Amino acid sequence: MKYDDELVKLEDHLCFSLYACSRAIFRLYRPFLDELNVTYPQYLVLLVLWERKQSTVKELGELLGLDSGTLTPMLKRMEAAGLVERKRSAEDERVVTITITVEGNLLKEKAVCIPRSLLESTGMTEEEVITINNVIKKLLQKVNAASMK
Repeated sequence: MKYDDELVKLEDHLCFSLYACSRAIFRLYRPFLDELNVTYPQYLVLLVLWERKQSTVKELGELLGLDSGTLTPMLKRMEAAGLVERKRSAEDERVVTITITVEGNLLKEKAVCIPRSLLESTGMTEEEVITINNVIKKLLQKVNAASMK
């Protein structure tokens, strides 16, 4: 481990490296998302719905790490744009199911190029990116577990 005075260097903080990398990746996404006319969080919702076709707000929140206070207004905007449909459960009004619309599904055809384009822009191999992603997912699991203690 480094000496205490070296630990205060910004470049040595994992949290800053992850933060800076995340912001840089968002900048790469921006032109693609602008073309789709969606925000990054909306894109994440679409990714889930392209895979599952529907989800509850609670499930989306758990998958994406977003609370209902963030999700609800975003989903209302997505519904107004015709990308999703929101329905309250007849059995339990507290449960809201989100279903992708035909228009939302049409965006998938335009978005299919995004992962490959982003990979190419990094100059890294697919294997390198997969390895980094797996390490970050492991770190996330460990950090989540530590925060639950």
